[in-house]
Amino acid sequence: MAPSHVLRCCQRALNWIPVVFINLVVGWSYYAYVVELCVYTIPNNAERIGYLVIFHIFLTMFVWSYWKTICSRPAAASKAFGLPRAEKELYEREERAETQQEILRKVARDLPVFTRTAGGAIRYCDHCQIIKPDRCHHCSTCEMCVLKMDHHCPWVNNCVGFSNYKYFVLFLAYASLYCVVICATVIKYFIKFWTLPDTHAKFHILFLFFVAALFFVSIVSLLSYHLWLVGKNRTTIEAFRAPVFTNGQDKSGFSLGFRRNASEVFGDEAKYWMFPVFSSLGDGLSFVTRLVHIDPEQANSVLQHNGKSPADGKADPCAHGNNIQHTADDSKEKKDGGQTVSVTMDSGP
Repeated sequence: MAPSHVLRCCQRALNWIPVVFINLVVGWSYYAYVVELCVYTIPNNAERIGYLVIFHIFLTMFVWSYWKTICSRPAAASKAFGLPRAEKELYEREERAETQQEILRKVARDLPVFTRTAGGAIRYCDHCQIIKPDRCHHCSTCEMCVLKMDHHCPWVNNCVGFSNYKYFVLFLAYASLYCVVICATVIKYFIKFWTLPDTHAKFHILFLFFVAALFFVSIVSLLSYHLWLVGKNRTTIEAFRAPVFTNGQDKSGFSLGFRRNASEVFGDEAKYWMFPVFSSLGDGLSFVTRLVHIDPEQANSVLQHNGKSPADGKADPCAHGNNIQHTADDSKEKKDGGQTVSVTMDSGP
């Protein structure tokens, strides 16, 4: 037991090495740009001040979004997705997979769950002992099921999912812009230093340009890929393995059109788009699809089954519009006694 605990602690400590490396690179780039370039190299005060203002604006946004990605705890499924005590005891006693699936199907009828395994079975996590919500996956590194999991990123030592995907995309965007600012303002002195003898700042200026250009190429390619995923309303996992619904696989099952797909991540209010504050739509537990629509009121009542609240999922409590749900164009509503009932319409692939 003790050696296993020590190994786990060592592994957790090692997981922070990429984060430490990134922070060391950023710290050195700050010194090289502010001290070696702006203080020792640039002779013109107006140029120096202009460079410093622009540099610090993008550095602030970059560091802010980066640490928000790191510090945001991955959102977990609520207790409503756990098996009730009676069904859990039956499930654990039962050895036949078919009977276990019957138990899971019975419980899943009361949950907003529409995706299945490749074999058509209910997605159940034996480790977390929950029926997995749509787009939720178990992360072996974080040792939990993460809502709308995209991937586990070693550079932030965290799972990228529903609670921090917007922060991650902004981190990539501002990191790219940070590199662009460095390259654009340093290139004049980079060219100049090739023709001059060695100076006090030569090494830092030359190396700063090379490092910024190298990071820009790698980061902008990753940013482009994730912007494409946002436009398609897919996660990295779904891009490699299409989600399976009751009627089969559909790689575009969650796509609602570019504008709505972008709103899923960035929210409806444009004033929050450029800042690493939570503005994503929904609660991460249920999603509108092209094939299935569930009314928000209906979803909440389902999640409150047996007196359980969707708030148990502990998504960001400061979320703007956290419980807002999209309405599919092809869904029709019937009013009966003041309640809204959604009728599912299949829009086709």
